[in-house]
Amino acid sequence: MSTAPDMRVSLAGVELRSPVIAASGTFGYGVEFEKILSMDRIGAFITKGLSLTPMEGNPMPRIVETPDGMMNAIGLQNVGVDAFLRDKLPAIRRMRGAVCMVNVFGFTVEDCVAVIERLNDADGIALYELNASCPNTKHGGMVFGTDADALRELVTRCKAVSRRPLMVKLSPNVTDIAAMARVAEAAGADAISLVNTFLSLAIDVETRKPRIANVTGGLSGPAIKPIAVRMVWQAARAVAIPVVGLGGILCAEDAVEFLLAGATAVQVGTASYADPRAAEAIAMGLSKWCAQRKISSVTELTGGMVQ
Repeated sequence: MSTAPDMRVSLAGVELRSPVIAASGTFGYGVEFEKILSMDRIGAFITKGLSLTPMEGNPMPRIVETPDGMMNAIGLQNVGVDAFLRDKLPAIRRMRGAVCMVNVFGFTVEDCVAVIERLNDADGIALYELNASCPNTKHGGMVFGTDADALRELVTRCKAVSRRPLMVKLSPNVTDIAAMARVAEAAGADAISLVNTFLSLAIDVETRKPRIANVTGGLSGPAIKPIAVRMVWQAARAVAIPVVGLGGILCAEDAVEFLLAGATAVQVGTASYADPRAAEAIAMGLSKWCAQRKISSVTELTGGMVQ
């Protein structure tokens, strides 16, 4: 009788039963999916990004389909950290199965620090994912994750107050992702996740207007996967902390690519729009893929690309 593969991984000290994580922004606050999929079949889910105060997001239209992907400019709509603690987290704590991770963002370093400080005393959260792809309004709108000095300050200050592991979500809109990964690690990040969406633009040729009210948006989905895999490979070779890969994962084989490139775990995002049970299907498919190849532990795949 064959033995089922061990799908457990450790991410910055957080034990996960599967390396498959439902990505932030595509999985609500987790509770919306409790009756849709089996939470105990995925490793974790990451909440929508939380800001210091509630945000309504950008005007419509803010999502558009693209060949092999989608663009969005949701505008980080969320209920705010206080409403999350009051209205969402109690229900999350009652859920069984997947580990809860919380995505944190702000338009200044101080905002990010304040959100983390509010979350620190709450039970039921395993890890913070710090969104470094937000515009830094205090310093002229630059994106934290595209400026080394801004990223260093953001991670350093947030790590100083965090009572939980801090995973930094990096922007792909840079010329040297390995350098930014090293900055995050040196500043105290316990893990990094990449990639976030690529800045993009779609135009309606009949009206000659942008298809998204915000003009530009973030491109995600299968179209970006080869670039995301390359960036994960570069980042994983540059740092010693765990790397979580995401970008266009639709099936088990896609997840395997990211693992072989050096990822410890993967996130499933855009696929959940087409199939709300995608994360579960990919987690189960990955287990089956390993079993068929007599891989005893999924951790054997991490960094296993042969050159």
